[in-house]
Amino acid sequence: MKENMTMIKKYPSKVSYGLLIFIFLVFYGPLIPNLINGDLSGKMIGLIGFLSLIFAFILHLFFGTHYTIENNKLKIKCGFFSYKPIKIDEIKEVSKTKNIISSPAPSFDRVEIKYGKFDEIIISPKDKLNFANDLAIINPNIKNNITE
Repeated sequence: MKENMTMIKKYPSKVSYGLLIFIFLVFYGPLIPNLINGDLSGKMIGLIGFLSLIFAFILHLFFGTHYTIENNKLKIKCGFFSYKPIKIDEIKEVSKTKNIISSPAPSFDRVEIKYGKFDEIIISPKDKLNFANDLAIINPNIKNNITE
């Protein structure tokens, strides 16, 4: 039953703050001894500025990630990047996963979507249950393994 073909729902991504703290410490941790010793040379300030730009880009990716269900398509946006829309009619299965492969999922609380012939993508919607249920409303053939 495809009565909700014009449904538009946007799901923000869940964000693992522990991962962000880890990245912050990797970026800035090695600089702490230099800062404690008062080494604020031009090179150090330039390095801090450069690392801050990269970290700001990472923050934008983390907090700019969302998933939109629109017109029988799942649209995935990760910061400045947009993925090719997935036809919801081609989705076969939605399941929780612990896979840490690189993906548009800034959290370790992830969902794997299998679609097409052999395709899959890992995402991390904040509200996994309603997200999976909304997909199943459009395509009742989806094997929905998200129960909580």
